[in-house]
Amino acid sequence: MPPIAPTITATAPRVSTTPVETRNLWDEVVASVRAEYMSEVQNYPWIIGFSGGKDSTVVAQAVFEALLQVPPSWRKRHVHVVSNDTLVESPLVIAHLTKMQMTLREMADSLRLPVTVATTRPAADKTFWTLLIGKGYPSPNQTMRWCTDRLKIQPTSRYILGNVSAHGSAIVVLGVRLDESKSRRNSINKFQNLANSNLTPHSELRGAFIYRPIVHLTIDDVWEILGEREPPWGSTHRDLIQLYRDAAGGECPVVLSTDEAAGCGTSNSRFGCWTCTVVEKDKSLQGIVTSGNHRFSALIEFRQWLRNIRNDPRYRSVERRNGEIRFNPRGELIQHVPGPFTIQARKMILDKLLTTQGMYGDTLISADEIEQIHAIWADEISRPIKQRGERNE
Repeated sequence: MPPIAPTITATAPRVSTTPVETRNLWDEVVASVRAEYMSEVQNYPWIIGFSGGKDSTVVAQAVFEALLQVPPSWRKRHVHVVSNDTLVESPLVIAHLTKMQMTLREMADSLRLPVTVATTRPAADKTFWTLLIGKGYPSPNQTMRWCTDRLKIQPTSRYILGNVSAHGSAIVVLGVRLDESKSRRNSINKFQNLANSNLTPHSELRGAFIYRPIVHLTIDDVWEILGEREPPWGSTHRDLIQLYRDAAGGECPVVLSTDEAAGCGTSNSRFGCWTCTVVEKDKSLQGIVTSGNHRFSALIEFRQWLRNIRNDPRYRSVERRNGEIRFNPRGELIQHVPGPFTIQARKMILDKLLTTQGMYGDTLISADEIEQIHAIWADEISRPIKQRGERNE
């Protein structure tokens, strides 16, 4: 693999307190991004992990402003703005993200910028509903968060590795910051930058590197930039700011590795999937209801019900999907580990989901997913457990 460009690591920006300091701080960030983009040693594509939240929006703005400062003939490096849609995203968040993607795409096309706006989604047989209702996976919890890998990590990793294969390497541009949380700080500090470089080898994607252009910004810096700097694609960040006010939460950003997965489904990541049963209470959806969007109450009630039935033995099989019966030692006791939801329970969940969909007034599960689910059920009923070849899940 060709050597990575030796770029000078930017000095940690200072905390801003006035509009002038915010402008100077922002100019430093954009200048650093421009210098990194124009590296003469390597020309690997950039892949921006874009969730539509505050941090990834600031990163996208920095990259687009930097591109506009680069002469057209020097815009050799391609930029991919990649979002992940789990298909069970918070509806208001996915609506905002879709609008932002359309705006970025229109700007890139009109100015002929080397930018591709893309969305990754889970494979048809690995969506939340096909796994939970189709195969009977129990609702995710802290010890069994199967959703993060299937819905988030795998789809986006495939996109990144496709670019690594095509170009020899790829650079993932992330809006992560040291002051987000202790776990985020530990994750960032775990891997050292390459010598004289802003790049860090990705912990799990071979051939990919991480670039964190706003790693030293504080939360105050981010909000000041969003409040005072108009985006190059026009309008303002007012809609994004209002979304945060209504939902009273942070976002669950693009997740690319198990190191980053710990923040998804916690009190620090409240803009996640509306179906998230890992958290005890969905603060973002509750905030949206409190702000006047009462139809989202149906989603809150369904999520809570799904969380409540998870460990009810009436709805769980004795055997695992591979036919195994598992027991775990609990001190002096031996505890049975239940298998997937029974077929009857899965039918009950689907019926309740369709009822909730009617109350909500918009699509929560697609016709294709329902077809997949029925096919899985038919296959499961027609074949003995031991012939299914399932892993112990």
